[in-house]
Amino acid sequence: MGNIAIKAEGISKAYQLGEFSTGTLSRDIERWWTMLRGKEDPFLRIGETNDRTSKGQSDIVWSLKDIDFEIQQGDAVGIIGRNGAGKSTLLKVLSRVTTPTSGNVKIKGRIASLLEVGTGFHPELTGRENIFLNGAILGMRKTEIKKHFDAIVDFAGVERYIDTPVKRYSSGMYVRLAFAVAAYLESEILIVDEVLAVGDAEFQKKCLGKMSDASKGEGKTVLFVSHNMVAVNSLCNRSILLKNGMIEDFDYTRLIVDKYISSGMESIAEVGKEEFTVTKKCSIADFFAIRLISRERGVTSSFEISEDIIIEFEYEITQNNSIISPSIHILDDMETCVLASFNGPSATLGVDTYYGKILKKGRYKSTCVIPANFLNDKTYIISAFLVPQQISDIGIVDKVISFTVLETTTVRKDYTGGWMGVVRPKMSWKTIPL
Repeated sequence: MGNIAIKAEGISKAYQLGEFSTGTLSRDIERWWTMLRGKEDPFLRIGETNDRTSKGQSDIVWSLKDIDFEIQQGDAVGIIGRNGAGKSTLLKVLSRVTTPTSGNVKIKGRIASLLEVGTGFHPELTGRENIFLNGAILGMRKTEIKKHFDAIVDFAGVERYIDTPVKRYSSGMYVRLAFAVAAYLESEILIVDEVLAVGDAEFQKKCLGKMSDASKGEGKTVLFVSHNMVAVNSLCNRSILLKNGMIEDFDYTRLIVDKYISSGMESIAEVGKEEFTVTKKCSIADFFAIRLISRERGVTSSFEISEDIIIEFEYEITQNNSIISPSIHILDDMETCVLASFNGPSATLGVDTYYGKILKKGRYKSTCVIPANFLNDKTYIISAFLVPQQISDIGIVDKVISFTVLETTTVRKDYTGGWMGVVRPKMSWKTIPL
């Protein structure tokens, strides 16, 4: 396999919903006889992809379908996707917890996996005994386990309870010890599922640091499933995006996270009142429309990094003598708020300060301009607000539309690839000889 640590070839995994029966005795016998002869189950051909949002017609569901990829030794690879996409099933297949219905996996090296709280631990055994049990399962000698024992206990922070049966541990203690065992025992591949969400923030940071050291310092291959895009982006150099049990994309993590975050957002450049769901309604004003405009190309959701981004925000005031301030939040692909802006005291309507002006019923349009050469090249999300004097009556449309900032030319780039940072302003530099 050379430098390839994991190679998946046509992996598919089917599950039978409900009772394991075709409905008739003759078909059950036909199915049993076909499978006994080593041939494919004929009823798998009518299986459906794993789309949990639709009822479907078949009792056979493909949790994974035709999965192909190669992962190099020392790579840290994120596996992301929405709930039910097949992430945990894929890790179970790779960890040999379950076998694929079809296809095969080639793995070079020993695997240490942390899939669910309690996986691989015997509840009646103590923490000490479970460390040695896990090491034995991985094929390690007792002397090898003893070499890492103190480091495992220290990392997990459970020294006081190491001789207590793990059934008495809290879920956080369980995960601490389980991760420490998986990370410190001598394996070439480390597989970690979403279980780190059980731990506190400090422990999660410790775990991410340890996984980063394992990948970059020790040359281990790391597979990491998480819904925390910040964690995935900081740890993984490449990521797999799963959708309905199939690979939608496999690329650099920044690009995959961009695609994943924006996949549930409006991709059109204008969203009308009937197209978005109001998260919280304001009693005196209604959202009407939001659109994105380029000075050169009109309505669009894709902007060159060197052009202004114009956001038009239309709303309707439904009650006379109202004061409403429209506001927007711009979120990046990690759903971090890059900036918040509102139509405040500096904006004017006629000769009066708008924020302090009592307005009549009717339609209004506010425009916000994000200057050129300010945002980094990535996908952004807009949340919109209608803010009255009574702040508890605020109207909210959460994550209503998205746009992408691109650099299609190479005028500003000194190297290929993404730039670091939330913003990317074009600053003035000057060099003189001394």
